[in-house]
Amino acid sequence: MKIEILGIGCAKCHKLEEMVRAVVAKEDINADISKVEDFKKIMKYGVMTTPALVIDGEVKAAGKIPSDDQIKSWLKGESINKE
Repeated sequence: MKIEILGIGCAKCHKLEEMVRAVVAKEDINADISKVEDFKKIMKYGVMTTPALVIDGEVKAAGKIPSDDQIKSWLKGESINKE
């Protein structure tokens, strides 16, 4: 699984990265996590507001920090209502 945190380094971007890493560790999920700070790469996803969470090339959230439960459901491929 490839997880990308899109953001230019703001506090919310750092928080989202921390949350994702914590959920991955807690749930023992095998994932490659990277931080994307290059504006051109962020724009390729069509993201206009950060932070954003991309899982396997699909933007799951942009402009907000999702809950731990929401992150966990996306990582495990479960479907629950979007926030």
